[in-house]
Amino acid sequence: MPGWREAVEVKPDLVDGREIITTHSFNIDVEPAQIVWSKRELSVDERKEGLKGQAKATYQAVVQEELRKEVDEFPETQYNAETVAAAQAVYESAMTAIDALTTHEEVDNYGA
Repeated sequence: MPGWREAVEVKPDLVDGREIITTHSFNIDVEPAQIVWSKRELSVDERKEGLKGQAKATYQAVVQEELRKEVDEFPETQYNAETVAAAQAVYESAMTAIDALTTHEEVDNYGA
């Protein structure tokens, strides 16, 4: 097909958990043409937000499961407030611990 040419992606090596792929550019001066991806470092705060999101999702899953028990068709399954309270305590503790992280190394070692 006229106007089409072979192209390859050129992706940068990433430091796992510390960098992400961002935008791309094209290098059409080589054969095959290249789609060249850029990268950027994640900030400590961005990484902390990811940890907070994981903790929140875990807590929400417990709450949703307990609510599901309350509204299902089985009378023997009941919402357990103690289970939710325990999950909330874990969640709040995680938020406090995550807020205290200040370096990439601390984020790397969180939960290890």
